[in-house]
Amino acid sequence: MRKRLLNPLLFYSKSLPFSPQNPQLPYQFFFSPITQFISTSSADNLNGLIDPDDPFPMQNNPRVEPVSSQDFAFLRADSVPPSQKKVDAGKFSNDAVLIANAILSDNGEFEDKTQIVLRQFRERINEKLVVEVLNLVKLKPELGVKFFIWAGRQIGYSHTSAVFNSLLDLLESSNSDHVHEKFLLEIRNDDKEVLKKLLNLLIGRYCKNGLWNMALEELGRLKDFGYKPSRATYCALVQVFLQADRLDTAYLVYREMSDAGFHMDGYTLRCYAYSLCRMGQWREALTLIEKEECKPDTAFYTKMISGLCEASLFEEAMDFLNRMRANSCIPNVVTYRVLLCGCLNKRQLGRCKRVLNMMITEGCYPSPSIFSSLVHAYCKSGDYSYAFKLLKKMTKCGCQPGYVVYNILIGGICGNEELPSSDVLELAENAYNEMLAAGVILNKINVSNFARCLCGVGKFEKACNIIHEMMRKGFIPDTSTYSKVIAHLCNASKVEKAFLLFGEMKKNCVVPDVYTYTILIDSFCKAGLIEQAHNWFDEMVKVGCAPNVVTYTALIHAYLKARKVSKADELFEMMLSKGCIPNVVTYTALIDGHCKAGQIEKACQIYARMCTNAEIPDVDLYFKVVDSDAKTPNVFTYGALVDGLCKAHKVKEAHDLLEAMSVVGCKPNQVVYDALIDGFCKVGKLDEAQEVFSKMSEHGYSPNIYTYSSLIDRLFKDKRLDLALKVLSKMLENSCAPNVVIYTEMIDGLCKAGKTDEAYKLMLMMEEKGCYPNVVTYTAMIDGFGKAGKINKSLELLEEMGSKGVAPNFITYSVMINHCCIVGLLDKAYELLEEMKQTYWPRHIASYRKVIEGFNKEFIMSLGLLDEVGKSESLPVIPVYRVLIYNFIKAGRLEMALQLHHEIASFSQVPAAYCSTYNALIQSLSLARKVNKAFELYADMTRMGGVPELSTFIHLIKGLITVNKWEEALQLSDSFCQMDIQWLQEKETPDAA
Repeated sequence: MRKRLLNPLLFYSKSLPFSPQNPQLPYQFFFSPITQFISTSSADNLNGLIDPDDPFPMQNNPRVEPVSSQDFAFLRADSVPPSQKKVDAGKFSNDAVLIANAILSDNGEFEDKTQIVLRQFRERINEKLVVEVLNLVKLKPELGVKFFIWAGRQIGYSHTSAVFNSLLDLLESSNSDHVHEKFLLEIRNDDKEVLKKLLNLLIGRYCKNGLWNMALEELGRLKDFGYKPSRATYCALVQVFLQADRLDTAYLVYREMSDAGFHMDGYTLRCYAYSLCRMGQWREALTLIEKEECKPDTAFYTKMISGLCEASLFEEAMDFLNRMRANSCIPNVVTYRVLLCGCLNKRQLGRCKRVLNMMITEGCYPSPSIFSSLVHAYCKSGDYSYAFKLLKKMTKCGCQPGYVVYNILIGGICGNEELPSSDVLELAENAYNEMLAAGVILNKINVSNFARCLCGVGKFEKACNIIHEMMRKGFIPDTSTYSKVIAHLCNASKVEKAFLLFGEMKKNCVVPDVYTYTILIDSFCKAGLIEQAHNWFDEMVKVGCAPNVVTYTALIHAYLKARKVSKADELFEMMLSKGCIPNVVTYTALIDGHCKAGQIEKACQIYARMCTNAEIPDVDLYFKVVDSDAKTPNVFTYGALVDGLCKAHKVKEAHDLLEAMSVVGCKPNQVVYDALIDGFCKVGKLDEAQEVFSKMSEHGYSPNIYTYSSLIDRLFKDKRLDLALKVLSKMLENSCAPNVVIYTEMIDGLCKAGKTDEAYKLMLMMEEKGCYPNVVTYTAMIDGFGKAGKINKSLELLEEMGSKGVAPNFITYSVMINHCCIVGLLDKAYELLEEMKQTYWPRHIASYRKVIEGFNKEFIMSLGLLDEVGKSESLPVIPVYRVLIYNFIKAGRLEMALQLHHEIASFSQVPAAYCSTYNALIQSLSLARKVNKAFELYADMTRMGGVPELSTFIHLIKGLITVNKWEEALQLSDSFCQMDIQWLQEKETPDAA
């Protein structure tokens, strides 16, 4: 009998698709025809398949690779019938493979021979074996069901959850969305209880996957079969509806569950209570807990507190802490973290402080990630002080601050567009120092932002050191990092430090890019160091870094402002030759540059050429290659031209541009309006300025400090102090505090009106208000006291400047020397001259031009300095010397006058305006009987191209007569009568006054 049973089994194992004895058999067995075809065929037995005229026969083509059976493996999957497809037998037991082979070979019916095979496994049937078989026959669910039923009938075996789940996997693997009814009926007909368990598990399965709609359908089918849901099924349904925020449906399921006599399990009840709290129904949650006769534990309360926080019911959440303690439940670290995170997510930062203190007091510490989130939240809210304190709390909780939290804090403080206050920046610096001590580094973004803030408050050395300090901690700066720090230094006008950092960048083998070079070029141009800027330009071209339109524009603009138009044009042509197309910024820079170079007409021509296609030979160079969009003037283009016209006192043309802007739909900005108001004020047209002021207000622009400055300056110049004070009051009403420029204008205006005491009181007041006088303010006040005859007050102010850290410049000394001469303090005047030469001597004409910025034109003209700076490249000190020389002559101190004269002669070419000083010296020397010295000066003057006055010859003749040299006097008289000299009209010799 044993032999008879064994023979069929061996027959099946040899004939079925896979066998445990030989796992490779299925492939070899099933694909043997293909294998034979591939391995035995040759060119000789492929009659009719080979084209005799094929120009590339296979055997003659060395590039054709040999073909093997593996090359056709991709065909196998589609060529195997579904019922016989191979399953990886390697991971299943031998028994499972034998049973599956027996089942699959029976063509869908459990016939006698299948039963015979299965019978020998009755005693070995267990959960694992059944699960394996069900997995092996997945492609034939009807056979899987039959095996499931057969297995369930075996004595000593009952289905487990794992088996039920495997069966459900098998049934769901079919194409239908639902388990087919016929399978369920087949199972019910065999065992109703098994079907009940199966359907309950199926509902739970859908619930677990969040498919509540399918779970409901299966619930209906469960009831249609006459079964009742189990407690687990009800709980699963409640949970899935809670997850879907369908509390009403969850309640209906719960009510049916209660009517059926079931209570929810602890997890489901906790989820239900959480959902009720999240919807603000915390009282209903407490009622539910009471009804379910459940005593909540710490985890339960924590879940409810989480729901209350999500509902923003923070007071109720805090009350639940007390309720916990009253019910002998101690809040743990999870409870506090849930409460803290809930408050944090809802931006309840005040409550976060309270919760955090409670946590730490009870020994429950937040995690590092929560601390980081808290620091970020307080930084975002602007409470940087508490954010910094959190670092100390971290340490107290045994959690050392690290990379993330330090970068969050410093990034929060320094990452905003506005610079932080000094107190807040100090917090960032303290955090940075702690970082260094802990060996933590900043990220690249924070390196740049921190350096920007330090530059903004003048801590340039520390800004430069950031990169060095970070490098020592392992930070590797790249081009972007260096470029941004260099940009911050340049924006703070610290080009020398930027230059050093740039050198260090190259030394560290970090290659500068076009952005780096452009920053340096633009900054050096703005600082007036054009040649050095051009050196950078040449260097970047040499190393293969192509300049962009911004680079070219910066240099062109600088050359134009320096009145080097040919250089600018040369660069422009180079830009075009390199294929770099100018944009509207370039044309705006051209207009602004020509305006600043005094070439207003050319600037207007460029603007006209932008607006039309008319040929204008003088500016056609700039329009050889142009993008159509670049030709459209924008508000900055108009602003540059309006400002240039106003500074050239062509305010009518500037005003016409305002109208032109309206026509083309270009809305003027604050800069345009301010330039026009200032222009009208400068030429004394207050009514027109008022019209522009009104138009500006109509278009939504509020007057700013520059607007008020122009109006107040004009009103003081016109001595309309009452109106000036009204404008000042209006300014203060609009919360626009006067700056040093406005204070200086008012002080200068009061001095000119003879109200020096009021001016001085105003200067004291501005200091009290935190606005400190600059060199222009002091110079105006010194001049005011000098004109009022209060020379001692002027000298006191000069001394005060040094003690206040305000360095007097060339203009200050000139004013002071002039007033000392007026009152006869010549020695003091000479002493000041010597002091000026040793300390604040203007070395170059460019630096002198920088010195006079900030002083109004009338004041510079009154000192006789404007012509000097406009017509001569020599040192503009001659007016000071002339004043001193005339006053020493007047005082009879010829030796000092001659000494000063010799100093002037040693500087450079003496301008024609100095000839009057020569004439005054010759006259004084002649009267002092120093005729020889007078003739020496006469010879020097004529050698340098000076033209003597008629009185000069008369004084020389008189001098010769005075020393009894009559013959020489007659000869001189006769000689100049015969000379063809065009006599200069004699002018009154300026005296000390």
